[in-house]
Amino acid sequence: MDTQIGKRRQKRIKMVLPVKIWARDDLDHPVSELVHTLDITPGGARLGAVHRELKVGDRLTLQYRQRKIQFRVAWVKALEGTSEYQVGLESLAAGENWGLDLPETDLIDEFRRPRAQTAAAKATTKH
Repeated sequence: MDTQIGKRRQKRIKMVLPVKIWARDDLDHPVSELVHTLDITPGGARLGAVHRELKVGDRLTLQYRQRKIQFRVAWVKALEGTSEYQVGLESLAAGENWGLDLPETDLIDEFRRPRAQTAAAKATTKH
């Protein structure tokens, strides 16, 4: 599989947290869903158990406990053989955090993203 290598600004920390997300669909109707994190960073997250297809660039609100944080969808991956998606998020609010004691890390974390996803992501943001 052809991949694109990138660098994360912060290292992912494996952590499964129950969260609720709110967004708007293509018709501007509000949608909400109970999902969970797979891993987090101080400024982002990877979500699992997402059943609604989100698009790169979508903005959403994520609630963990009493904390609400604004995010932008960075990438979306459909899971083969299921109706679920994994979604990568980037925080829109500087200084917002999870309210957890996360280890401080300045490490750069490499990741690989399939080129097909990257091209599809670019196509969806141009419409």
